[in-house]
Formats: sequence, structure tokens, C-alpha cells
Amino acid sequence: MPDPTPRPDARPDARPDARPNRLAQEKSPYLLQHAFNPVDWVPWGEEAFARARAEDRPIFLSIGYATCHWCHVMERESFEDADVAALLNRDFVSIKVDREERPDIDGVYMTACQLMTGQGGWPLTIVMTPDKQPFFAGTYFPREGVAGRAGMLDLLPRLAALWRERREDVEAAGASALAAIREVEVRGVGSGEGGGEGALDEEALRRGFTELLARFDPHQGGFSRAPKFPAPHQLLFLLRWSDRTGDRRGVEMVEKTLVSMRRGGVFDHLGYGFHRYSTDARWLVPHFEKMLYDQALLAMAYTELWQMTGDDAHRTVAREIHAYVARDLTDPEGGFYSAEDADSEGREGAFYVWTRAEFDEVLSAALGEDAAGLARRAFRVEARGNFADEASGLRTGENILHAGETPAEIAAALGEDAGQVEKRLGEARRVLFEKRETRERPLLDDKILTDWNGLMIAALARSGLAFGDEALVAAARRAADFILERLRDDDGTLLHRYRDGEAAIVAGAADHACLIWGLIELYGATFDPRWLRAARELLDPLLERFWDPDRLGVFNVDATQSDVPVRQKELYDGATPSANATTWYVLLRLGRLTGDVELLDRAEALRRALAGPVAGGPSAYTMSLVALDLALGPSQEVVVAGDPDEPDTRRMLAALADRYAPRTAVLFKPADHRTDAPGGPAAGPLAQIAPFTEPYDLLDEKATAYVCTGFACRRPTTDVAEMVKQLT
Repeated sequence: MPDPTPRPDARPDARPDARPNRLAQEKSPYLLQHAFNPVDWVPWGEEAFARARAEDRPIFLSIGYATCHWCHVMERESFEDADVAALLNRDFVSIKVDREERPDIDGVYMTACQLMTGQGGWPLTIVMTPDKQPFFAGTYFPREGVAGRAGMLDLLPRLAALWRERREDVEAAGASALAAIREVEVRGVGSGEGGGEGALDEEALRRGFTELLARFDPHQGGFSRAPKFPAPHQLLFLLRWSDRTGDRRGVEMVEKTLVSMRRGGVFDHLGYGFHRYSTDARWLVPHFEKMLYDQALLAMAYTELWQMTGDDAHRTVAREIHAYVARDLTDPEGGFYSAEDADSEGREGAFYVWTRAEFDEVLSAALGEDAAGLARRAFRVEARGNFADEASGLRTGENILHAGETPAEIAAALGEDAGQVEKRLGEARRVLFEKRETRERPLLDDKILTDWNGLMIAALARSGLAFGDEALVAAARRAADFILERLRDDDGTLLHRYRDGEAAIVAGAADHACLIWGLIELYGATFDPRWLRAARELLDPLLERFWDPDRLGVFNVDATQSDVPVRQKELYDGATPSANATTWYVLLRLGRLTGDVELLDRAEALRRALAGPVAGGPSAYTMSLVALDLALGPSQEVVVAGDPDEPDTRRMLAALADRYAPRTAVLFKPADHRTDAPGGPAAGPLAQIAPFTEPYDLLDEKATAYVCTGFACRRPTTDVAEMVKQLT
């Protein structure tokens, strides 16, 4: 096969003889990382499978993503190794897949790995027939066997021999694996396990709460020992539980978790934003990659916690997250990049850690020795380093910055003014940040994904509305415009990935559902009906192309994705909320905002279909519990009619903006869209998408609120206090 001309952003490694493989023509940063491996990689596609059939070879499938630390390790150890490459090139057709570009492919083969081995993770290693039937699965493999883990040099010849000598057994195992994956799907949505209609009620919410309570770490927060992952959808559910029941334990668990995370090393104390997870129970030693979806969902959680508690510290953290995304993850056209890597300088965390000597030198030179002393106390910097974790890859004597003494505590110990100490620490943070910017930066994964952007749009709009911050809303608006304009094909079909001027890959259910969520929040922050209309228009293809008319629920991909051997339905929540839970949630939100009973009926069908899985273990489905909380109500709709330029209208809308009211839908009907205006249209822009708002008008030429429960409205009022009273 002739070597292709590499794309300009595909970089060879240090080997002077490195030549590009077929991945050099791809857009994915992950695939481009492997474009100069000696392995004859090819992208997923019919050409690869046809070649495997023609040459009678099995497929070696490797799935990962650009910011995956152990993917880098396996590349350095094995895929850059000439001996491993020779074995792969001789006996296999080797395919690379970016799991973030093709979550549908990853989902099928991750399920296969979990069924075959009891575990999963990335890099995901699959060996399968040319007909896509997996007969071997695993994750990371070193070059040579060590500590009971098989090595590639031993494993590959054994698998090749198995293919040649025991073909019938291999094909039977592959067929059995695919059958098992299909059986998992049958037992999922619509299975009826755990009950039928009405099975998901407040008891499911209660069980979800008690399961999380039983796993809660009262000392450090979170719901596991080590490692600890942020799971913001769990926190969003717990806040709703406390709001619904008055049980303060829910909000207390959320606050303990989010405060501990902000103080720990899992938070970047210089550049802001959160790392992927903590390898220990104290949130101290992170896995250093930063993912867009974590920033989005955690910003939502901190915003809602501020609304619940009124503690401005939580609002500050949400703002810090948004500042990080604006600075480091925002494309000039307005979309949001996917992630930053954990590795730089050939190892994990090198960009973020400090020796005490370097820390002191930088601050002493810029601000004096006293500033260095203050900052050491604030960030817990020690001469010997501040952690002990051989598995982390960090070196003895290095420090992960995390919260030590507060400015008030330092000021009290030194007899100084707390405000001055806080100001000096802010200067120290600035100096350290500027010095860190001179280091080799981790890789930026600059592909733009529709589903993750939808989550970020939702977070920005929600925070912007709550904080009264137009800049955050403007960032959400730019991103929404970018996605709607640039991530569509000529027929208007939504696409999944954008990079380097190219939009590609047909969008899945999660893309549609998450973008709809973002557009709903953007309507709530702007009251521009075009966002509500765009959300409603995206819902049609979601229900038409992804809905299962037989067993209900939504498939991950539509029927046109014929290269996927199994159409799966995403049910339980992983790092992001599941596609079915998010679809349920946006059906409820849009149904109530527009008054479309058909959408509410579809949401109720999805509620029944999810009853079996969710009732079996509610705490694994907390985004579904968020939707269930909304479905159970009591929910309220508020229509405010008024002149947007008048103070009374602004006061009424402001009273609704920062309240924690997760079951309240707010619509605004501008006075200049009154349907009885002489020569006016039959219905204004809002009434066209939400017809039930058409008769709502001003009383006595004043801003007027119509508070409704289940579309049955109370007496309209022009008094803000009365409106709030009706809501509470």
C-alpha cells in the first residue's frame, strides 16, 4: 500500500525513518497521534474489512482517545515498537478508532470487553473476525508480559495461531459474543423488569437517595473510595431531592463533595477547571486530563448549589470553570474543544506540578520571599513533595497545588489583614500561572463535538441567567450559532464532529438530546423564541430516526449507521448522562414549555420503558431520576407578559432568574407581540411555538405573571411578591 501524503498536523516521532500510515489523512487528533507508528493502521471502514476478508486475516481493533494516558503508554511501548508492528502487519488488519468520534463503535466493543473479561477501559483492545465478531478483548497490554499481564509479543502470535488453527471455535466465540451483546439490549429499555406503568414513582427517588447516602464518604465527599470520579448528575439529583423533600442531607452531601473537590488537587488552582478524576480518596492526586463535559456538568452543579445555599464561594467556582473554558477550550468561531491531555514532556502531570525550589524561586524573584512563604502555606507546598503515590508517575519532591490554610487563617496567624493577604495570594497565583504558561503544554484535543457542546451551552446559559452575567449567555449564544450553522450537512442533518474546517459523522441520539438541552437553557436565559424553535425542530429527527417503536426508547445511532454490528441504547449514566435519560428530560422540558401534550405522552412512554433498568438500581441512573423528579412534579409554568425595556418587567424576570426552581418553566411574551395589536400577526413568535401563551396579556399596561400548574393557571398578577408567593 503506498504511503499517503500526511496531513500537515500529523507529526512524526523522533525516529528519522518514520513514515506515515493511512491515519495521516484523518482529522481525529487521536488517530493523527498514531499516523507515524510503524503499524500499518487503517481507519474504520468497509475498505479495512474487505481487505481482512480478502487476505483472510483477523482484525486488531484499538480504541482510545487523544487525552488518554494509558493509550499513550501503550503507543510508546508497543505501537512504536518495530517487533510488535511486524507481528501486527504480518498477521492482522489493524484498525484505530477514536471513541469520541465514534462512541457507537466503542459502545458495542466495550460491552463485549465487559462481558468477556468483567472489566473495561481505554485503550480498548479487541480482536475480531472480518465480520466484526469479537473473540478476544482486553484493555492495556505492555510490550512484554509482566506481573501476570500478557505482553503483545506473546499475545499476538497466540491469537494469530488461534485464528489459523481453530477457526470454527473462534467464529463460534465471536458469534456468541455478539449474541450476548444483543441480549443485553433486549434486557434493557422496554424489558418490563421491575414493573410497568407507574413503577417509577417517588419510591425510586427515595431508593436512589438512600443508595447514594450509603456510599457517601462523610470525610472527603464523593461516593466511592479510590479512585473518585466527579459524577455531577448524581449531585443534580441530590439537590432536587432536598428541594422536593426538605431533607437537608442531600444538599449537605453535594456541598461536602464540591467543597472537597475545589480544595483538592483535582482542581487546577492556577488555571482553573477540573481534572478528570482523583486517583486517591482525598481528591489530591488527579488523573490530569481535562474534559469539556466535566467542566460543563460541574459548572451546572456549582451554580445550582449556589442557588440552593446562597454561598458565594460556589458561584465563584462556577465562574472559575467558565473562565478556564473561555481561555483554553474555546474556538475562535465560538465552539468548544474537547479536552486537554494529562501528559506533557513525556509523562503525566508534568505541566501542573512544582518542586519547592522552583516554586520559591519564581515567587521570590517576582514578589519577594514573604510572598513565597504565603503561597507555600496556601497551596501546601513542601520540600519533600506533598503526596506519596508511586503509581501516579509523578516524582519525589514534586507538589500538586491544593488548598491549605485560607487567607483568613494565614492572616490571623501573622496578625495581618485578611483582605491584603488574599490580594497578595492573588498576585502569587498570577505569577505562577504566567510562569507555568512557558512550559510545554499538554496536547489540546481541538475537535468540537455536538453533544459535549450542547452540555457546555446549557451550563453557560444556566450560570449566565442565575448570575445575571450577559458574557456567559453570549458565549452560549455564539456556540449554539456555531453548532447549528457549521455542524449540519447540505440536507440539514445534524453532524457529530467538527475539526479543521470539516464537519462529519452523522450525529447520534446523544448529540440531538444534549444540544436540545442547551437550546432550552439558552431560551431561558434570553427568551429568544428562535432557540425554543430550534430545540423543537431538532426533536423531530431525534424521535423519527432514533426512537424504537417496538420496545420504546432511543437507539444511540439511527438505522443509516450500518457499519455498527449492534444498535445499542444508552441507559445508565457514565461520565455524561445517558442518551435515553437526557431525551426523557428534554421531552418533559419542551412539552411543558410549548404545551405540546404529545411530547409529554412520549415522555411518559419513555418513563414506562425505563422502569425496569432504573428500578433495579436507581443510583446508577441519576439523570433518569432528575427527569423523574420533573415528571412527578409538582411542576409549574410561568408566563410573564411585559415590555422588555420597562423596569417592572425586568424586576419580575429578575425575581425568577436566580431562584432554585428545577420544576418551573418560565416563558416571556414581549408586549410588542400582543395578538390584538392592530395589523399584527395572527400569533407572535412565542405563541407560534407555544400556542397556550397566546391569550396571556398585560393587565393595566403592567408586566403580568401567569403562574400555572399543569396548564391550569392562577389569577394573573402584576405584583412580584405575589408571583413569588404563588410559586412557593
